[in-house]
Amino acid sequence: MENKKTGAQALVETMVNHGIEYVFGLPGAKIDRLFDVIEHQNIKNAPKLIVTRHEQNAAFMAGAIGRITGKPGVVAVTSGPGVANLATGLVTATSEGDPIVAIGGQVTRDDLVRRSHQSIANRELLTSVTKMSAEVEDGNNLSETFANAYQIAKAPKGGASFISIPQDVMDGEVTRQNITSVQDVAQGVPAREQLKEFADRIKNAEMPVILAGMRASEPKATMALRKLLKQINIPVVETFQGAGIISHELIDNFYGRVGLFRNQTGDILLKKSDLVITIGYDPIEYEARNWNQDRDGSIINLDSILPEISTDYQPDLILRGDLADTLDALVEQFTDKFNLAPETTDYLNKVREDHQLKDIPPVSDDENLVHPLSVIQALQERVTDDTTVTVDVGSNYIWMARHFKSYEPRKLLFSNGMQTLGVALPWAISAALLNPGKKVISVSGDAGFMYSSQELATAVEHKLNIIHLVWNDGYYDMVKFQAEAKYGQAAGVKVGGVDFAKYAESFGAKGIKVSKDYDIASALDEAFATEGPVVIDIPIDYRNNIELSKQMIADSFY
Repeated sequence: MENKKTGAQALVETMVNHGIEYVFGLPGAKIDRLFDVIEHQNIKNAPKLIVTRHEQNAAFMAGAIGRITGKPGVVAVTSGPGVANLATGLVTATSEGDPIVAIGGQVTRDDLVRRSHQSIANRELLTSVTKMSAEVEDGNNLSETFANAYQIAKAPKGGASFISIPQDVMDGEVTRQNITSVQDVAQGVPAREQLKEFADRIKNAEMPVILAGMRASEPKATMALRKLLKQINIPVVETFQGAGIISHELIDNFYGRVGLFRNQTGDILLKKSDLVITIGYDPIEYEARNWNQDRDGSIINLDSILPEISTDYQPDLILRGDLADTLDALVEQFTDKFNLAPETTDYLNKVREDHQLKDIPPVSDDENLVHPLSVIQALQERVTDDTTVTVDVGSNYIWMARHFKSYEPRKLLFSNGMQTLGVALPWAISAALLNPGKKVISVSGDAGFMYSSQELATAVEHKLNIIHLVWNDGYYDMVKFQAEAKYGQAAGVKVGGVDFAKYAESFGAKGIKVSKDYDIASALDEAFATEGPVVIDIPIDYRNNIELSKQMIADSFY
């Protein structure tokens, strides 16, 4: 009888076998057995339970673990609204390639077809926002279901798996042995003939350009791409989720990021390129109809998954395999260092100089407001390459994606597929848990911050060194300036009325308010010198935001 265990024990022991460090979530009657096992049954190396203030934020935190580490984060919630509140976090993770295993409590099996308390069709509800959605009806299947959910979540393209567990299954007896960790599925390298054609196309192109996407930000893939760029000296454009692929050492190969609006330096290069090489690119980051308009050149697609073919995206050559191994094999196709023709290099130098000028803050004519570029410049001067910066959606996201430099992969995080409001602070909490003692920067607008600001309580509870910047203008500004561009006016965009410094203090965090007498540089210095969470309320100058959405910039200069 000593070998008896509950479903919850089998589940936690399987998590241990898979190296799960944290479980994020909220308690409830249909999941409380799992929480009890994690906190009170002294299972060696059991994950740490991080209790959040909302299930959606718990899912965001699990997604950040997945994005930063490449290994699935875990979220566990109770039945009914607990499970329903997972949907936004799970669709964000699935669309943006972040592995999660989500666990939802469920009513007992006897109540599944009754109109009982908190009974909803968990599995069916979350099928459309996950890679896998299953309901376990026998406790002996729990361990293997978790192992398969973990593997499916992690496999390219990453995303969310969901397991619904009835209360009596979680409480019931399990007799089978637990599944141990499963090896990653190995991917190969494309055929030598394809690699040769890949290399020949680069050698014969006038201006080949690499578009580095989300899956190229996997650390091994990034290192392999950097190695390739030392052998073939060609320009690189990052997607927003590809931020940090280009290192300090290779900065001369960097020509900005593209996403959302088709009006950046990178858009010009992609349009003019006779060969675009997409590496780890996903169309949800930036649809091909944006960057592949009016192009005469060809496309090579290199990825770990097959591309989504559309009328706007029909690659001339498709290579599928392990990105790092394929890029390493491609290096061998270049016995000598490859450089572009002098006239192409001269053109690119001119483009780079113009691109760099766009990062310079303008002289302010209002001492009560701070221009976005001034915030970015001050922040840039105070972070290191190893600092994680999480960015919420809103006008702040556009400015940060275009102008903030990051030189290591998965250190500058955006929600670029779903563009989900409220991700910045929950993501920062996960980054801070993974990097104890290090400063983590979180950036949001005032409206977006209120989506998840209750998690300040979580950050304070765990004494996390998070500096959260609130770009405060009193509007849903990303909606406002686009509506004004389309209709000449905006509707339903006014918010505001919150003193975010005092709000932070009410949670036990430090609050700082930037004003004409207290500039952004001083505020950041104080924040960096403070232990624990800090919120900086910044009155932001968005008067020039209408320029952000203007269509393709005139390229006669180029």
